[in-house]
Amino acid sequence: MAIKASDRAPDFTLKDQHGADVTLSELWKRGPVVLFFYPKDFTPGCTAEACEFRDQYEDFKTVGATVVGISSQGTESKKAFAEKHRLPYTLVADEGGAVREKFGVKGSFFGLLDGRETYVIDSQGVVRHVFNSQVQPGKHVTEALGVLKTLKQAA
Repeated sequence: MAIKASDRAPDFTLKDQHGADVTLSELWKRGPVVLFFYPKDFTPGCTAEACEFRDQYEDFKTVGATVVGISSQGTESKKAFAEKHRLPYTLVADEGGAVREKFGVKGSFFGLLDGRETYVIDSQGVVRHVFNSQVQPGKHVTEALGVLKTLKQAA
């Protein structure tokens, strides 16, 4: 079952690119979280998306959001990906895809690729927005920032 806006985000703990544990509920206690699922480190679309989040990172910090990227490659791949592209945010390794499954992120292209979905989660752990587009990786950033700015204005 796919997680949708107004659902509580499933909590998880995964290793980041440095081997440290990252727990989603600990992050949202500090403010909103942008959790973006992407298919694979170092692929063209995923690199473009990751770099777009990097290029807009200060805007996310300005609205108090934590950005977390998640895919199924291991921590070593995450570390190399983050270092090569100077990614200032956290990447976590969902080896085996258990968290992807909890969120209900579907594969695309007949299951050949993991899906690309972005979730904006508020400081109570409630999903406020879900965006899914395999072919518009950059739009994930503009969608998330738009929602975060709206949430900040409403607060």
